[in-house]
Amino acid sequence: MRSNCSTVSLDTLGVLRARGPDALSFLQGQLSNDLTRLAADRSLLAGYHNPQGRVIALLRVLQLAPEDLLAVLPRELIATVAMRLSKFILRAKVKLSDDSQSWHITGLLAAGAETPAATAGVDAALPATVDSVAHIGDAVAVRLAGQPARWLLIGPATQMPLASSAAAAAPEMWQRLAIAAGEPQVHAATSEEFVAQMLNLDALGAIAFDKGCYTGQEVIARAHYRGRVKRRLQRFVTRAPRALRPGDAGILADGRAFKVVDAVELPDGGREFLAVVPLHAGESEPVAPGAADDERLEAATLPLPYPLPS
Repeated sequence: MRSNCSTVSLDTLGVLRARGPDALSFLQGQLSNDLTRLAADRSLLAGYHNPQGRVIALLRVLQLAPEDLLAVLPRELIATVAMRLSKFILRAKVKLSDDSQSWHITGLLAAGAETPAATAGVDAALPATVDSVAHIGDAVAVRLAGQPARWLLIGPATQMPLASSAAAAAPEMWQRLAIAAGEPQVHAATSEEFVAQMLNLDALGAIAFDKGCYTGQEVIARAHYRGRVKRRLQRFVTRAPRALRPGDAGILADGRAFKVVDAVELPDGGREFLAVVPLHAGESEPVAPGAADDERLEAATLPLPYPLPS
């Protein structure tokens, strides 16, 4: 492994496995993306929603075999997602299981804008485009971001992790890059808090508006076609010495109520964070419970690396 790569242990993530002849068709009726576009060399980001269109969990779905799918999501949500999905299996030939103990999940980072060259070892097999997948023995590598490049490495727990010889980096480095990329994550504290478009899932290609029905589809489609999304995920930085965690609520200095989606501490003690807020100051939005007016947060807006739908 080249010295310009580092790895991050992502043990807060787990694996939900779906196996059986109906695995794909079953999940197609439950998740927001079009799983018919899934392939051995292509992964998809998708949301699992309640009937009100609010995101229960975000899943990175990939295909081990035509009847064997893996979904990567926070471990703390797997039992809830599996239980809720199981209620809809009925006669479908699919088996869901929490396979987290059978896999190790690692993040691979390329320093700066440089992508590892095709040299010996795993570098040569890494997928080159975002969302693409490479099968490396019994393990899988998924390209999550362009520049700086990031991959998700998923391998059997019985084997050495891919890129195990690379230098280890702190989990905060991975989190910082995900926040800079405007990538939302749903945790137990924020599950069922946000409608899909509030997390920019439409901008991230995690919603297929031309597929058939799925749970929450009516609400999500209505928001899309009527253009009534007034609150969206945005990126901020604050120098205030204030701890921010997913689910925390408050008021920005301009009077907009916010709810934190993800946050990370910066080396200088500040915080960079993703939060769902009204798109424009002065819009009528409910003030978050417990957010006192004299505790407004001074935070600067940072750009997202992708455009928001108009």
